[in-house]
Amino acid sequence: MVSCPQCDANIDVEEDELDEGDAISCDECGATVRVAGLNPLELESDGDGEEDEEEEFDEEGEDEDDEEEEDEEDDEW
Repeated sequence: MVSCPQCDANIDVEEDELDEGDAISCDECGATVRVAGLNPLELESDGDGEEDEEEEFDEEGEDEDDEEEEDEEDDEW
């Protein structure tokens, strides 16, 4: 048994059936994690959190563009 790196819940897996790089899903939090090492069995985050941060940044950037467009429209009047 190994712990999820996201929520620390126990993940019940057949360790002898895993290979390094395999993806596993945590039943508790739904995170997808990868096998980082086999002896001992180690899991690492699959990078899902990083993608969420990028999406937030993109959304913020879009909001700024929208405000600039509104300012330009106001200037025209």
